[in-house]
Amino acid sequence: MHDILAGKRIVITGAARGLGLSFAQAAAEQGAQVILCDILEQRLQESVESLQQQGFEAQGVSLDLADPDSITHALNSIGQQGAIDGLINNAALATGVGGKLLDEYDLALWDKVMTVNVRGTWLVTKTALPFLKQSSRGKIINIASDTALWGAPKLMAYVASKGAIISMTRSMARELGVHRICVNAIAPGLTKVEATEYVPAERHQLYENGRALQGEQMPEDVTGTALYLLSPMADFVTGQLIPVNGGFIFN
Repeated sequence: MHDILAGKRIVITGAARGLGLSFAQAAAEQGAQVILCDILEQRLQESVESLQQQGFEAQGVSLDLADPDSITHALNSIGQQGAIDGLINNAALATGVGGKLLDEYDLALWDKVMTVNVRGTWLVTKTALPFLKQSSRGKIINIASDTALWGAPKLMAYVASKGAIISMTRSMARELGVHRICVNAIAPGLTKVEATEYVPAERHQLYENGRALQGEQMPEDVTGTALYLLSPMADFVTGQLIPVNGGFIFN
């Protein structure tokens, strides 16, 4: 593949670091103009500058998924500059939400996870939709998680939110097909990024030993699937869930 996203404007949420930044790097390397969105403003600026220093076309936009006004302002400011060709709904609350049994969750934490992960994804997509419709073939990728497929314990709020992302993806695909917008989901396995450093060592070991392709999963193991779904090669693929986990669980 070479410059398969040339001329495309790709928006990535949660892109200041980790998997989101890897998506931005990979899309930029394929010729896309990337718009990185995140609540971590200092990290966001550093990541954008790093991409720009590599010669890529990149910009950063502050975005708080828990704040509807922030979402409206961010996506409208992006859309005013032109059509959005691709949207990767990557941002989610994961750090600090694990380790509790279902009866140990308090209402505030449960609501926070659902607000950011589920409502935030819906609102970003809703606000971006007019600009995705301006594209000749808009692409939406929602980042789910394979925890929703195998029912990871002591992570119920996160698992439930990612299950909702899978269902939302299918509903979005049905609704948006008339606009030639493809909507798909990627369900990564446990990936070695900063946000998963809180995960207990035994959970990491469970994944590494349980994969058909044993070993750690790195961000670059996921980006190829995202590039495919953003590219013209996937113009007739929609409503699909693609687990990328080295064969830890089969869909």
